[in-house]
Amino acid sequence: MSGFGIGLISRAAPGAALFICGVAFASGALLFSPTAAHSQTSRDEILIAAAQRGDAAAVKKLLGDGAGVRARDGGGRTALLAATHRNHVEIARLLIAAGADVNAKDNMEDSPFLYAGAEGRNDILKMTLAAGADLKSVNRYGGTALIPAAHHGHPETVKILLATAIDKDHVNKLGWTALLEAVVLGDGGKTHTEIVRLLVEAGANPNIPDRDGVTPLAHARKRGYSAIARILEQVRAR
Repeated sequence: MSGFGIGLISRAAPGAALFICGVAFASGALLFSPTAAHSQTSRDEILIAAAQRGDAAAVKKLLGDGAGVRARDGGGRTALLAATHRNHVEIARLLIAAGADVNAKDNMEDSPFLYAGAEGRNDILKMTLAAGADLKSVNRYGGTALIPAAHHGHPETVKILLATAIDKDHVNKLGWTALLEAVVLGDGGKTHTEIVRLLVEAGANPNIPDRDGVTPLAHARKRGYSAIARILEQVRAR
């Protein structure tokens, strides 16, 4: 500030001097505000977007710059869940290594573990299991990861989950087990037949009925799913 300006401030009334200094301070604060660069919130949002599009270089940089690996977007999604939606395996690996929560649910009650199981994202599923996936966690239908895996026709996913301590006979809000969903919501073809075989061989109870008292075998016979019916008959299902 020039000598002339200093003189003016010194001769000004105390209130005026404080006002001038306050304006100068506010201007400086705006110049150096975190909002002018990337605030923590914007870094977190950019991380989730980068994870969704599969940009590994951007994810690495943002994590290095302090982006929050457990931050969420408006739908409650973490960066890891966004990566899982698109099956970006390497991104998921980076995020889990950085401390991402594999059990963090979004507003629809999906977590990276649950979604990977439901949609057959097997590489990511294995990583979530190694990182402490909660086998008892359930989706919005009250089902474990095994139930939609059976319904959606992912035999390899079913095999991975059956190798854990997951409850093979868990009943969801619809009153269905994984075995019932494989029969009732499957198409009776080769894939769902294989899933029924895997479940039965793993010890799933073939006689748990739905809410109307109809068993998996009765459903299979009614639909004409003869291959599935034979598998169930071999274990003396009723």
